[in-house]
Amino acid sequence: MNPAISVILFTTLIGAGQGLFVALVAAEALLPLRPLPTVSGAFFAFGSLLALLLLGLGLLASCFHLGRPERGWRAASMWRTSWLSREIILLPLTMSLVAGYGLVHHLADGNASLTLGVIGVLASIVLFICTGMIYACIRFLQEWASPLTVINHTLLGCASGFTLAAGYAAWTAPSLVELLASCAIAVTLAAFATRSASLSRNARLRQKSTLQSAIGVRHPQIIQNAQGFMGGSFNTREFFHGRSAAYLRSVKWVFLVLTFPVPLLLLSVGLINNLPLALAAAFVTQYVGLLAERWFFFAQANHPQNLYYQTVG
Repeated sequence: MNPAISVILFTTLIGAGQGLFVALVAAEALLPLRPLPTVSGAFFAFGSLLALLLLGLGLLASCFHLGRPERGWRAASMWRTSWLSREIILLPLTMSLVAGYGLVHHLADGNASLTLGVIGVLASIVLFICTGMIYACIRFLQEWASPLTVINHTLLGCASGFTLAAGYAAWTAPSLVELLASCAIAVTLAAFATRSASLSRNARLRQKSTLQSAIGVRHPQIIQNAQGFMGGSFNTREFFHGRSAAYLRSVKWVFLVLTFPVPLLLLSVGLINNLPLALAAAFVTQYVGLLAERWFFFAQANHPQNLYYQTVG
């Protein structure tokens, strides 16, 4: 597939926003269990505002992927059968819950905030599932058709969110840094394990589609002399990235390094030595890695039509 920048930004931004919100609610829920100094409600209020900003930027980025943005609302009409429609409905709902959670903290109502936060976390989890299922439900794209697609999307979003929360806490609520950074390390390790599993799975895939099935001809020997178009088409632009196998391998190693070991190292250094800049750098590095990871995720998917259209005579 040919990755669209708008979709890459959309999925990484809302993933970080959802993950940050989950981290904030988790921190609030665990406060009574730890002998920590009182954390100001402003920490959760401004953190919610940051999560809302990320979600809003992701929503804005998604509009650039629409041919007719003014008709985008119609995509929500198929919610009974479409994971995309469910995502479109859940995103503004989640944003409303995040905004409400921040507002309640601003008004200093701790009891109501945790209840609203738990509801928001549940909505965020369902939103993670809907976004992941948009790709996992496409059976003929074998690289995506796996439960690991949903699991990875959720864990990578939570990893970036907890890493951002740790960096944010280093400047505004130092007593929470140990908790949030430790969770960020744990979630990043879990994401590394599941993403590695998906890479291993995809490397062993045997494609079900053949040139015969792609064009509907059963003859055992088919020689392709042309792609069917003189100057390209929607098929040649949207379903194949045009990059070499070596380029894909380089992107894979870039995202593996920037998404996992480098942030883990920075999180550990920042946690042990109390270095806020290291924690902030961990999020920036991880987010850049996630941009590369999401590009690779889309580019690795082999659409069956490419068996015909990617070959130029």
